[in-house]
Amino acid sequence: MKINEATDGIVTGEDLLNLIEDDDKSAFTIFYSNNFQKLVLVSDRYVKNIHAAEEIVQDMFLKIWEDKGLLLYVNSVKAYLYRSVVNASLNYVNRQKNIEKHHLKIAEHLTDDDIEIINEQNELIVLLYNEIELLPEKCQKVFKLSRLEGLKYRDIAVELSISEKTVENHMSNALRLLRMRVIHNIQTEDPKSKAKYFSLLSLFLY
Repeated sequence: MKINEATDGIVTGEDLLNLIEDDDKSAFTIFYSNNFQKLVLVSDRYVKNIHAAEEIVQDMFLKIWEDKGLLLYVNSVKAYLYRSVVNASLNYVNRQKNIEKHHLKIAEHLTDDDIEIINEQNELIVLLYNEIELLPEKCQKVFKLSRLEGLKYRDIAVELSISEKTVENHMSNALRLLRMRVIHNIQTEDPKSKAKYFSLLSLFLY
């Protein structure tokens, strides 16, 4: 059994299950291509976000490919696809509404002190980013991957095609340079800025 353009990518659950069980990736790719855009448009009616709709549909197809038993008792693949996408889209909308309610609830209870703390934290992050941009290119990449993206040294080494020891050296150099610059700023800035740089030194550079 092969899927082709003439079938519009729609086959019986049993036929498609057989294809998946046989790891027929080319047939599944055609099936995916013939249905992806239509399903994205269905999802977008609910989520009102084309990128979110694409992710929802991609996740559904991934689940079908990974869990072969999903289609075992499906009589109409088309109906299954549409129901799955609609349900996933409605779940997405409900999650977004709950997140929005949660954020609104938090915002309603923010005090002036809370807002000041948030503002100070944001200012520290801006200061840090400004200092990072002054680092040598390799040190900058390693520092961002480690401290900002949370990658481990071995993962950074793979991504940058360098040894873990080289990653460690770049990180040590980055921290040394950042500490030097921050300490210099502590010595030269006005009292209010000095306090921020002290906080930056303790929060991010050790």
